[in-house]
Amino acid sequence: MIELTPDQRRYLKSLAHHLNPVVMIGNNGLTDAVIREIAINLDAHELIKVRVQGDDREARVAIYEKICDDLDAAQVQHIGKLLVLYRP
Repeated sequence: MIELTPDQRRYLKSLAHHLNPVVMIGNNGLTDAVIREIAINLDAHELIKVRVQGDDREARVAIYEKICDDLDAAQVQHIGKLLVLYRP
């Protein structure tokens, strides 16, 4: 997982503000296909938003950490059901 400085995080948040989610994680959770799709989008765009369905906040945090660990990405922001990821 990539660690960001507060300044880098603030800058990436400002860039991500206008983005729409490119991947939706549904009730099936984090499947291999979803991980692959997130990886493809990170390769193409570096900075993406992912929407997670479901109301369990702890499950969303666990999904966020697993994505970042598996794909060597940085956690930029987690607002409600939206996750913002960055991988240069």
